[in-house]
Amino acid sequence: MEVTRNILKEVYRKRDPESHKGDFGRLLVVGGSMVYSGSPALVALAAYRSGVDLVRLAAPERAANIAATFSPDLITYPLKGDHLEKNHIKTVRELEKISDAAVIGNGAGREKETLETLRDIIKGMKIPMVVDADALHVIDKKVTRNKLLILTPHLGEFEVMTGERPETLSEKKESVRRYAKDFGAVILLKGSEDVISDGEEIALNRTGSPYMTKGGTGDILAGICGSLLAQGVEPFRAACAAAWISGKAGDLVAKERGPSLMSSDMLDAIGRVVG
Repeated sequence: MEVTRNILKEVYRKRDPESHKGDFGRLLVVGGSMVYSGSPALVALAAYRSGVDLVRLAAPERAANIAATFSPDLITYPLKGDHLEKNHIKTVRELEKISDAAVIGNGAGREKETLETLRDIIKGMKIPMVVDADALHVIDKKVTRNKLLILTPHLGEFEVMTGERPETLSEKKESVRRYAKDFGAVILLKGSEDVISDGEEIALNRTGSPYMTKGGTGDILAGICGSLLAQGVEPFRAACAAAWISGKAGDLVAKERGPSLMSSDMLDAIGRVVG
């Protein structure tokens, strides 16, 4: 199946006039480091733009404090230190209790303790989650068992997860479907044609632009995925819709800005796509 604009009708329901804060999801974002401070902020802002009601961002101090300056909409929880560490897990667990979904890994880095911490967070988490970026380096069947997961690798990360590097579209479809079934997760393999599978269904998304090679576009996609999960959309549909929305937002900005496109430019474009 090919993802089309019709996916928006499947994931965005009409809002009751009596709706209140929280009815459309509360998302937890866990990531960031001393070096990669912008990644979790892009995740959080993309989540807001795609409809979630509330985002809480837990990140090492520098990343959390910088994110707080991006927008007054962001609620940040600074974690002491430069990187995610085991002693941060308690705070993450407390925030999980008041969240409907999570996005894990963006900008976290690959220090040994950080990867161990990411693995423990994912293994213990009970809410639906998007696992992206550095957190994909800890994925295996023991981590994904009995979870509601969307994994969002590019081809290199897919190779890290699976040991395989499919090249043709046919190979990608077969490999993504097989590993989605093996992991018990939805896999969204990013590329010029996104390949999405839950182990049974396979979907292709063809929105997107070659100008979306800039750092941060994957964070935007992860934020949209997490937003839709938090709003109660089941993982396969959330992944399909997020791929289409992110790519379409990139298309709009690419027409206006070409090679000067920046990931942050896509945030306002998300509103033009889903509004």
